[in-house]
Order: sequence, then structure tokens, then C-alpha cells
Amino acid sequence: MSVFSNPASATAEETQAYIDAILDLLGDRDPVDALASTPPALRRVLSEVPADSLVVPEAAGKWSIRDVLRHLADSEIAWSWRLRMTLAQDRPRLTGWDQDAWADALLYATADAGEALATFEGLRRENVRLLRGVPDEALDRFAAHEERGEESVRFMTRLYAGHDLLHLQQIDRIRGSIGA
Repeated sequence: MSVFSNPASATAEETQAYIDAILDLLGDRDPVDALASTPPALRRVLSEVPADSLVVPEAAGKWSIRDVLRHLADSEIAWSWRLRMTLAQDRPRLTGWDQDAWADALLYATADAGEALATFEGLRRENVRLLRGVPDEALDRFAAHEERGEESVRFMTRLYAGHDLLHLQQIDRIRGSIGA
């Protein structure tokens, strides 16, 4: 299993290795700038990849570009809630979620790639606006994540920016494997 896999069944050590790898992808980049750059990068993918190729998985049992776009939209839904809870409440409890269960139950296999991207773009625009508008000390507010422990808004922002970079790399890899 790749260090970039993050199944719901991961051990604490596997989860920490995943987090470290995600943060390494971001490096010294400004996380909010990285977050803001993802929607145009995804929009370019949609303009360059034929619609019938968007639904072709990288390999059997793997996701397609459409599935990754839906995952990013659902991740943004989850993060929007977590971000707002952490900014507005004192040390709220945050639940985890099983991305594979979401993919199955929330019908990724029949999702529309353009609609997934539109959902992602709208939510991301609002999250970036919020992050750029809150005072710097608000980024140091904490929440208690049920799987990962205490996390600040600053940490979550870096984690989601790295998550974007991971999935942009995944999309590039899918494009290469399907010849798109």
C-alpha cells in the first residue's frame, strides 16, 4: 500500500506517515495560494480531457478523473464544515469519514465531472475568502479530530493544500495511464 493511501482502517502510524507525506508535497508553498490554484488547474483538465476519458479508471478498482473530482468536492464539503466549526466554536469535535464508503454510497460512478468541479470551485472560493479574511490568530484555533487528535486551522489548511497536490498528481498519473 502506498504512503498516499488513507483508508479508514489505517493505523495511527500509517495515518501519520500519510500526513507527513502530504505535508512534504506542499513543502514551503503558501497553503492558501496552493488552495486557490487548484480550481483553475482542474478546470484546465476538464478542458483538455475528452468527456469519455474522464470516466475511465486508471486501472481496475481505481478511480477515474471524474471520481477524483467528486472526491475533491466531497472533501471540500467536509473541510468547509470543519473549518467553520473550528473558527466559530471552542475546540469542537470533528469526525472522520471513509472516502471509499462515500465513493460507493454517494454514487461517484454516476457523477457528472463538470458538476463535481462546480461544487468544488464554489466551496473552495468561499474557503479561500474566509482564510484570507480571518485574523492570523484565528488560524491557531484548535479542534479535536477523532482520529488525528488536536488540529489547528493552520495545520488543516496545510493538510488540505497538500491533499490537493496529491490529487493533482493522481489526475496526471490517470491521464498518462489512459492516454488522455
